Amino acid sequence: MRDQVTWSEILAAVVVMLVALALAVVLRVLTGRLFRRAGDTRWAWDDLAARLIRDLAVPVAIIGGAWITANVLPMKSGTRHATAQALTAATILIVSLALARLIAGIVTSVALARQGMASSVTIFANITRVVVLGVGILVMLQSLGVSITPLLGALGVGGLAVALALQDTLANLFAGVHVLASKTIEPGDYIRLSSGQEGYVVDINWRNTSIRTLSDNIEVIPNQRFSDTILTNYHRPAQDMSLLLQASVSYEADLAVVERIAIEVGEEVMADVKGGVKEAEILVRFHTFGESAINFTTILRTGEFGDQFRIKHEFVKRLHRRFREEGLEVPYPRRKVVLDGGQTLVAATGGPPPAG
Repeated sequence: MRDQVTWSEILAAVVVMLVALALAVVLRVLTGRLFRRAGDTRWAWDDLAARLIRDLAVPVAIIGGAWITANVLPMKSGTRHATAQALTAATILIVSLALARLIAGIVTSVALARQGMASSVTIFANITRVVVLGVGILVMLQSLGVSITPLLGALGVGGLAVALALQDTLANLFAGVHVLASKTIEPGDYIRLSSGQEGYVVDINWRNTSIRTLSDNIEVIPNQRFSDTILTNYHRPAQDMSLLLQASVSYEADLAVVERIAIEVGEEVMADVKGGVKEAEILVRFHTFGESAINFTTILRTGEFGDQFRIKHEFVKRLHRRFREEGLEVPYPRRKVVLDGGQTLVAATGGPPPAG
């Protein structure tokens, strides 16, 4: 191989690189338009394909130009081999990054499609991205002539040491994977822990789970907490749930009339108030002879956990109005006191004092 480089070869190399750069700019513009066009559709797979093309187009064009330039210029065999290795390693790294992003996007799309909701589940995507990048780096090192067998052995020993040092972190990681794989909870579910935290699950990542409380605050809970606590999921096995409302009437009331009124009010609330299950059967159950009233429970049905507050509000308000219209009394607790002289006093233990 001759050592002298002619001006024609230099000019050819410059032209090749300029063409490669111009092609990279054109591809950048075209792939940008393609990506925006794909974003206007509801189909997620065209977004992933457009992103892959955009991630690969410009780097591949530049690396291809550099490879052609290296073949145009006269080089020693050692220099040419080193250049080929460097360009191959760069290509492997770029392809690994693009594939990691693509496969993570596919995993996220599949997970969201199975859950049927718009929240993000980052833990599977992050694990997939790390695995793909790790394999890509190992292949890149192998292409550079680095033996990865001792490296794998060192990683095994180092991984054991890291695992011992990061027990809590790894426990949270595997707890999060177990929670998602078993579908104990999913983003969008309303949960309550025995420790008192409750809210809508927003996201489950490699270390913790974020929940949004009813006051619109975010609480962050380590994933390991879910493996050693009692958890109530109000969206499993279904989102709709029963709502038990307590009330009472006086002993003088006709219980058949009370039951009819409670059912009518419940049906009105189910039909008029957002979150009510219209086709649900309204049940009334009398259950206790109280000190001054007969207690009963009205069973309604709500679409999901957050709807119960609106349903309670409307039911109590409308039932109170109907009781007043029908002349039904919700009695206050009373105490009868007999004095030594035979005089009897009646005192109310709650609410306003009785008249007279």
